[in-house]
Order: sequence, then structure tokens, then C-alpha cells
Amino acid sequence: MKLLNVRVQDDAYELGVLTDKGVLTLSKAARRFGATAPLTIQEVIEQGDTGQDIVRQLVSQAIDDGDVSLFEHPDSIQYGPCVTSPEKIICVGTNYQAHAAESNLPTPTSPPLFSKFNNSLAGHGSIVQIPHQTEQVDYEVELVIVMGKTAKDVSEEEALSYVFGYATGNDLSARDLQFRTSQWLLGKTCDGFAPIGPYVVTADEVQNPNDLNLECRVNGQLRQSSNTKDMIFNCEFLVSYISRHMTLRPGDVIFTGTPEGVILGFPESERQWLSSGDEIVTSVEGLGRLRVVLE
Repeated sequence: MKLLNVRVQDDAYELGVLTDKGVLTLSKAARRFGATAPLTIQEVIEQGDTGQDIVRQLVSQAIDDGDVSLFEHPDSIQYGPCVTSPEKIICVGTNYQAHAAESNLPTPTSPPLFSKFNNSLAGHGSIVQIPHQTEQVDYEVELVIVMGKTAKDVSEEEALSYVFGYATGNDLSARDLQFRTSQWLLGKTCDGFAPIGPYVVTADEVQNPNDLNLECRVNGQLRQSSNTKDMIFNCEFLVSYISRHMTLRPGDVIFTGTPEGVILGFPESERQWLSSGDEIVTSVEGLGRLRVVLE
């Protein structure tokens, strides 16, 4: 399934499902058919297989009903972040060899971890404000893991069974703030600097998260093109490694790192940092295109 959040107010969302007929809002379908259903993405995640089965049944019922008014065109809605309230947003730095090289950073022997906060979440189609304090905004296409179960000290062999789904992400970064000190946090946690979406695809529909093409385009120009098989630390290693140091909770989000092609990797004389009006479209194979515009 492809689960998304429809923005109905500034910080209010309705849970939706992208189907071949359009976007079905779960609350509308539940009222129509007198059903009880999870109405937030967090509820679906926490209810596990039961929650997903209920959603699938409602979708099937709505499609069989044939009432087109139950569905909205995907281009007619406002998207929120596909996950809205993670306890933790964990990011992995320099997880592609070529990106480490272009950034003049050493190849890590353990995953470098940093965090973002909920203020940085943004959805597909969002306008992201460039902070006044930075002049060096950069893009980073990333595969995002969404946790489905509480994970503590899990093995690599079982790690992916704890995953709810996957999404496309963009780890927007203010490089001048990021490298102001040895801690990257300041350049990573600006408002709207963690777009994720347009939807989260449940894990059963992703055959192998370690073999997905991903790319980033700025104003239509291809900037990044790679595959998750080039990650230094793959998805199961990351989930296992992180779970050995902190408990992962349902709904937690892991940004798995970006490949080469970021602005930081260009020679200094050729760097043209992102500016107001730039459109950034990141995509991961099977997980959709995530579009944001800077202002």
C-alpha cells in the first residue's frame, strides 16, 4: 500500500491511501461504510498487520462500491509528511563511498549518525523557507526507512522484519551551518529540512531496499543518480546497528544517506548553492517523486 497524509489545516492531516482510482481518505470511507479504522499513519503502524488488513479491506470496499466521489485526484490534494510524529529522526552521514570522497570525508568504519527533529518534516509539494542565517543550501536524495515495531538489539537477519515501509526523502542541508562546528546538527535541523513522501510504501511491496535506483533533479537538471546497493552500510545493518544503541519505536524514521552529486562535492569555484525559486525533485524507485520548492 501507499499511505499518505492529506493536509486539511496547518498541522492537521487526514490519512489517505493512493489507489488506481485516486486518493481514498480513510475517515470518509469509514463513515460511508460504518467501519472502524485507523485514522492516522501512527495508528496503522502501531496496529501492525491488523491495521493494514483493515485499511486494505476499506480500500477494496470503496473500489467495489464504484462511487467516484470517494476518491480525489492525487494532484488535487495538499500533502503532509507521510510520517508526522516520529519519536526519532535518525540520519546516516557519508553512507556512499563516492559521496564521502567528493565531500573530502573519510570512509566511515561505523555509521556516522546525527538527528533531525519534527520541525524539519515537510511533505510533497511543500514550500521550504531558506533560513536567513545560511547562504549554502544543498540537496540530498535518500531512501528513508520507517520503523514498524519496537526494535532493541535486533540481529541483521531479522532487522527488516521490524520495518513498516520505505519512502523518498531529501536531507536538505545548510553547509555553512553544518560545518560551523564539528557537530552537524545546526545545518540539518532547519524548518522543513526533512521532506519525506509523497507516501510511505509498505514493506511487503519493496522486494529489496538495498537495490533501488535513486535520483535528484534541480529545476529539471539531473544532479544525483545512483542505487542503494552502493551504500556502505545496508538497510538491515543500519537497523540492527542503531537498535543496539537505542530502542527504535514504531514510526521512527531513518534517513539512510545520500550518493554523490551534491553541491558540496563540486569544486568551490563551481558551486551554485540552492536559492529561492529552485525546485528539487527527489525520487527512489517504486517510492514516488518528492517535490519541494525553496523560497
